[in-house]
Amino acid sequence: MNKIGNVTINLDYYNGHSVYSDGSIEDEILGIAEQEIDLEDVISKDDRWPILYHFSPVRRQIVEWIDFPENSKLLEIGAGCGAITGVLCEKASEVVAVELSLRRAKIIANRYKHHRNLEIMVGNLNDVSFETSFDIVTLIGVLEYAGRFTEEENPYHSFLRKIAGLMEDNGQLIIAIENKFGLKYWAGAREDHTGRFFDGLENYPHQDGVATFSKDEITKLLLDTGFMDIEFYYPMPDYKMPNQIFSDTYLPRSGQIKGEFPAYDADRLRMFNENLVLENLIKNNKFDFFANSFLILCKKKEVGHS
Repeated sequence: MNKIGNVTINLDYYNGHSVYSDGSIEDEILGIAEQEIDLEDVISKDDRWPILYHFSPVRRQIVEWIDFPENSKLLEIGAGCGAITGVLCEKASEVVAVELSLRRAKIIANRYKHHRNLEIMVGNLNDVSFETSFDIVTLIGVLEYAGRFTEEENPYHSFLRKIAGLMEDNGQLIIAIENKFGLKYWAGAREDHTGRFFDGLENYPHQDGVATFSKDEITKLLLDTGFMDIEFYYPMPDYKMPNQIFSDTYLPRSGQIKGEFPAYDADRLRMFNENLVLENLIKNNKFDFFANSFLILCKKKEVGHS
């Protein structure tokens, strides 16, 4: 066990290897976190994508609006550098964050060292044992990597079944993930995880151990692995930097979405006017199929629930 401020870093399941990283820039991010300097000022002076991605307060907006049960215990899987860990600590009574990288764990701990309700466990979720079950589990940009870090014939099914086993009956699962049929990919944005054009549209022919899903595919996946009451939300322009969030009960109307879809992390093509196409999709009731990202709220089935 290590302590940074009030935050415990649990190393019981850490094998000494950090297998996921943005590279050496994370040393800079750690230095920033240790100094407790104004992150808005950092972002205004440094236009590199990892700085914006890990430190932007806009990241919080993906979960900030969700009501959590009183005295809830929450498991954050794949906490990264803590972009949403802080807001989770504000909303839940207890937060356990699981992160593969020790360096990222130190970044999180330094950012939120004043919180008394946070423990960080370093290691692969598949190796970790918990002494409690959880009311809420979050998978923000994590499910798509199950094929890379879960050694099973059906890794996405196995991963979600494991998560269901960590939850209280009727507990809530929160997923944020790209839609493989997102409009930006048709228009010439690279697939977020592989960097290839049209990779998801072609159903990942290169088999890199990463995959995203259509709305129908992920609905079936969740139903097959013990979840129910599935609600879809649609962050725009995507779940990473959401400035609008729509739902099946409040879909966008003509003129409500403005601006091009930015690509902060890579070059991209612009094969057509996305605004005009999006307007056409909205008028034809196809927005949900082509939304760039999904935010999904669902519940674990209760024992005996058919």
